Amino acid sequence: MAEHEIDEDAPIFAIAVAAELSNMHPQTLRQYDRIGLVVPARTQGGSRRYSARHVQQLREVARLSGEGMSLPAIARLLALEEQVHSLSRRVSELERQLMNERESRPGARVFAAGATGAVVPLRHGVRVRRATDVVLWRPRHQLPQPPRDDED
Repeated sequence: MAEHEIDEDAPIFAIAVAAELSNMHPQTLRQYDRIGLVVPARTQGGSRRYSARHVQQLREVARLSGEGMSLPAIARLLALEEQVHSLSRRVSELERQLMNERESRPGARVFAAGATGAVVPLRHGVRVRRATDVVLWRPRHQLPQPPRDDED
C-alpha cells in the first residue's frame, strides 16, 4: 500500500458519521448490524466503527433495496462480494510474494534434466553439459491423423 493511500478496511467512522456518509439513519445501521448485513468493527468500549468499505456497502444496500431486492438477497450478494474481495487480496499477496521470490533469485527459473532424470535448477547464463541438454521438438507441419475406428 502506498504511503498516502487510505486503508479502505480501517474502522475509522463512528456510527453518526457512517450514517451521514451513507444517507441513512443511525438506527438503520444498528438494524443492519443486528441482522448481520453490514457488521462494523467494535472499539474496546463496544462502540461501532465503520470503514470506508462499510460505507460503500451501506450505499449499495440502499440502492439495491430501493430497486426492490430483499434483504436476504442483498446479504447473499454482500457475502459473495466479500469473498471476491478476500480472494483478490490473497491473489495480490501471492503476486507480491512471487515478485519478491523472482527478484531475490534471479535466473533460478532455468531448469535442465539431470542424468538421472531429476530436474536441476540452473543459474542464468550457465551452460549445461551436452548430456543434460533438453531439446524441444516442434513439427514444421501437422502430421496426418490415422482414421479412428468409430468413424465409418
